[in-house]
Amino acid sequence: QVQLVESGGGLAQAGGSLRLSCVVSGRTFSSYNMGWFRQAPGKEREFVAVIIGSGGSRYYADSVKGRFTISRDNVKNTVYLQMNSLKPEDTAVYYCAADGGLHTIVTLTNVNRYDYWGQGNQVTVSS
Repeated sequence: QVQLVESGGGLAQAGGSLRLSCVVSGRTFSSYNMGWFRQAPGKEREFVAVIIGSGGSRYYADSVKGRFTISRDNVKNTVYLQMNSLKPEDTAVYYCAADGGLHTIVTLTNVNRYDYWGQGNQVTVSS
């Protein structure tokens, strides 16, 4: 059974920073491609960032490029999302997700590609 447990959300002011963490248990962590998604009230869940299993390739949504950084520690079985220069429009519930397949990194922007999901973590950015 694969479990994803997130932490690190909360409240930040515009221009501030937060870091989300997601610890994965179960199968070998390095075999998973790991993504971050977010969902604001009344909106669909949207792609934020993805990092492939080896950690060699990353891909970001245009809305967060240059502000957010995804990384992973395959020893600690953890994926991170460092969020800098936060904006009120970044306010959402953030989810980490794991994909155990062999997919191109661009296809990993699709929410339906993922096999496992974390519980979600609220991030609120005040103006």
